[in-house]
Amino acid sequence: MAVTLLNPAGLPEIDAYRQVSIATGSKLVFIAGQVAWDAGNDLAAQVEQCYLNVGRALAGAGATFADVAKMTVYVVDWTPDKMPLFLEGVARAAAKLGSTPVPPGTLIGVAALDVPEHLVEVEAVAVLD
Repeated sequence: MAVTLLNPAGLPEIDAYRQVSIATGSKLVFIAGQVAWDAGNDLAAQVEQCYLNVGRALAGAGATFADVAKMTVYVVDWTPDKMPLFLEGVARAAAKLGSTPVPPGTLIGVAALDVPEHLVEVEAVAVLD
């Protein structure tokens, strides 16, 4: 593996992701922000589809979520009460992918995305040997 994930001592241990990734590979893979075109106005469904799309993009590059060093998630009108729906979408995607994506990540609340129907967008950076 070109990416090692860890939670250094003294930093919070968060189930949804690890605080640090150490990349030792030589090939970087940048996945453009993925959106859900056919998931309706359901945040959990859109999150699920976005993660599945990232998984497909990674596979196209010969990578998996195990190779992801960093993810960034943009959510329209984010408020903390949306976290259960967000985590539900991630869990549903993880069940279909057969693995739980836990690289370091940043969730950013935004006013809008490319079209009004999109509630979430997910991008990733992976590292391969």
